[in-house]
Formats: sequence, structure tokens, C-alpha cells
Amino acid sequence: MSEAPPALDQRIQDLFSRMSDGLELVDRAMREQLESGSEIMPVIGSHVLSSGGKRLRPILVLLAAELTGYTGSRRVQLGAALELIHTATLLHDDVVDLSELRRGQPSANAIWGNRRAVLAGDFFYGRASSMIVEDGSLAILEIFSNTIRMMAEGELIQLQRSFDTDVSERQYYQVIERKSAVLLSAACEIGAVLGEVTRGEVRRVAEFGRELGIAFQVRDDVLDYEAPAETLGKPQCADLHEGKVTLPLLLTLKRCTTNEREQVGGLLKQASQIAAANPGHDLASLASELDLSPVLELVKRYRGVEDSMRRAQEHAEKASATIAAFPDSQAKSALLDLLEYSVERDH
Repeated sequence: MSEAPPALDQRIQDLFSRMSDGLELVDRAMREQLESGSEIMPVIGSHVLSSGGKRLRPILVLLAAELTGYTGSRRVQLGAALELIHTATLLHDDVVDLSELRRGQPSANAIWGNRRAVLAGDFFYGRASSMIVEDGSLAILEIFSNTIRMMAEGELIQLQRSFDTDVSERQYYQVIERKSAVLLSAACEIGAVLGEVTRGEVRRVAEFGRELGIAFQVRDDVLDYEAPAETLGKPQCADLHEGKVTLPLLLTLKRCTTNEREQVGGLLKQASQIAAANPGHDLASLASELDLSPVLELVKRYRGVEDSMRRAQEHAEKASATIAAFPDSQAKSALLDLLEYSVERDH
């Protein structure tokens, strides 16, 4: 009788242990990019890079390259470049969302102000661009430029639909594909390009990243409704206070009564007015001014969380199918473990 596979938590710990040398090289490559003519930039950069994070994007570059047969040094530099892009988006997101915390620690904009935080994000974009150009691959440069464009589009679409109860599922997926999934897809695609496999294989690996990214973001949106603030490092329903109508609420709004829908609309209108009247205030103080427990009760009554998780699992299954044809390997197993982790994590 064969032994049962280790539990997911143990497999993820083993994965990070196996990837530690590569991730250390990625972190070193990122910190080498902090040199600047501005004295404050290395300080801000060091603060942001030291604040933790899963380093999911460079891990995907490393594993996708390994899956397709490449284990050279280019994957380290390209993984570092993609993580710098991700870091730049976090700096800008915190300014747009008026966030005072990032992973439970003071955000860069809370310490140094919005202007310096935005410029630091621009600096990271510039450094990442230089690393991509230095790599010399036009195919990877095209992936990189399209990714940045789509991420900016996602932010604009989300802002346009803030505090709007008429957001459709199509529009919701349009946002999360651009804001979240596109960067994970790019990480996988770049890794596969390094492996010099066929175009069809590159597309399948990129699609794995896209589906993983959608599943990951849906799980993120669910956590906003069910995880305690201590776990998330931000108030519960932070997305809603910022005007983001995500899948758990979208599914609820499709099922609830007209009166209940109007109640949610009224609460969102109040949240919008509070945010407009308090520019620059931290999210915790904004959250204290409005009781969103009626929304939480509706989401629970109409199974918004449970059915969102079912959708996340469906996307995870699609992701798994995209790489099924690749030979079994340590890299493939690791990618599937990350996929499972993306829909089961609690933070």
C-alpha cells in the first residue's frame, strides 16, 4: 500500500525550501536595482522589498522554465524584473486605494507620502524595463509591454466601476484578468519562452498562469469577506469600502430581492460619500464610519462566498488541464501544488 502524499502545507513548505536558492538570487537581483541618484529611493525600495510577500511571480518564472527544460540564469533576472513590476503596482495601488497598510506594515505612501510613493513605483517600472531590455528577447519584451498596458487598463476599468451595483460578471472578470491574472500568465509564458518549446506549449503554459491568476484573485476576493482583519492585515470588507464590487457580492446581487439590492446600493453610496469627504484618511478609520454587516449577512444568506469558491475551483481545474500533457516532473508537481494553494490559502 503506497503512502499518502504529504499535506498541502508541508508540500508548499518543501517547495519554498527547494526554491530558496533561486529566490535568494532573485532578491539579490532586485536589490541591485535600488541604486539611485536619489537618497530616498534606496530607503523606500528597501522598505517595500523587505515587507514580505509570496514571491509568486518569480517562482512561476523559475518553475515554468524548469518545466520546459531551461534552468539557466536568465530566469533569475526575468523573475526579478516581473517582481519589480508587481512591486510597482502595489505602490501605485496603495496610493489609489488610500491604503495605510501593506501586509500588516505601514505602506510607503503612509510613511513618505503619495508623491514619493508614486515616483518610487515609476522608478521600479523603469528598472524592470531595463532588465527586460538587457535580456535581449523581443518576444519577452512584447509580453512585458502588453502586460503593463493591460494592468493599467484593469485599474482604469475598476475605478470607472467603483461603488456600482450594476457591475456585471463579465466586467468583473475583465478587471481581474487584467489586474491580477495577466502578470501570472506573463510569468509562466516567459518561463516557457526560455524553454524554447513550441508555440502551442508556450500558449498552454501561459494559459495555466492565467487560470491560476483568476483562481488566486477570486480567492483573494472571498478572503475579504470571511478572513479576520488580523489575518489579512487590513479591515474586513476593505474592498467594499474602496468601492470594489467583487464576485461574492456580484453573485449575491443577482439573487437578492429588489429591496435588498437597494439596501446594498444605499450602503455603497454612503461608503462613496465617506471616502470622498475624507481624502487621504486611512482605510481603518473609513471602515469605522459605516456598518457593512447587512452586506455580510446578505452574502452569507445567498451563498456568495461558497459559490465564488466553486468558481475558483473551476478555474483551478482548467489550469491543471492545460499542463496535463507535460511529462511528470518536480516542476510540474510544484506548479500543481501552487495551484491548489491558490484556492485554499487563508491569507
